[in-house]
Amino acid sequence: MSRSLRRGVLAATVLSLSVVSLSACGAGSDAQTLQVKPDNAATSVGDIKIQNANVVTQPELNAKGPAVVTATVFNSSTKDQKLTAITLDGSGTSAKLSPASGGAGPITVPAGGSVVIGGEGNASAVVASGREAVQDGNLQQLTFALSSTGKVQIGAYVVPAKSYFEGYGPKVVPQPSGSASPTESGKPSASATPAESGKPTESGTPTASGKPSGEASQAAHGGH
Repeated sequence: MSRSLRRGVLAATVLSLSVVSLSACGAGSDAQTLQVKPDNAATSVGDIKIQNANVVTQPELNAKGPAVVTATVFNSSTKDQKLTAITLDGSGTSAKLSPASGGAGPITVPAGGSVVIGGEGNASAVVASGREAVQDGNLQQLTFALSSTGKVQIGAYVVPAKSYFEGYGPKVVPQPSGSASPTESGKPSASATPAESGKPTESGTPTASGKPSGEASQAAHGGH
């Protein structure tokens, strides 16, 4: 067999093996792992698992107002646990917790179940000074405090209430901070002065010397 022929056979063999390997990978049971998936913050400590943690801010950068924490908390133990606090590390700020049933206070994470925080009809965690506490695009460290497990820390993405997160954002969305003030809304900021009200200012007023001038002087002398 000539040298050129051997090279051709070797190249064909390598190509065949490559095609077979790629086909096997594509048809294997792990083929779905090649799909692009969104980044979801998740962590586990003991019986508690927290995933899909985010801090959702106002939809517009110039709008001041509250932000909310969204997450799903799982409890694999045989006893209920209470979520008593969510703290935004480094900011000195905590979220106000409210169960899905209403009111304010700890959120129950049922045994062998889960609780969703954020979104219509779910439990909520509201950060009153959202714009001051966090900044869009950052990764904010959160600490979840649970009655039995204790503290669980997780990094949460800070995102505005747009697109996918629109339904999970703050319920009360205020007007932008640059909204018109009362003086910009068409109301007069100062009342008219007497000179602007149409009253005459030179109808026979005395001159600097105290004597009438012009027509007022003639009127004073009987028109002579």
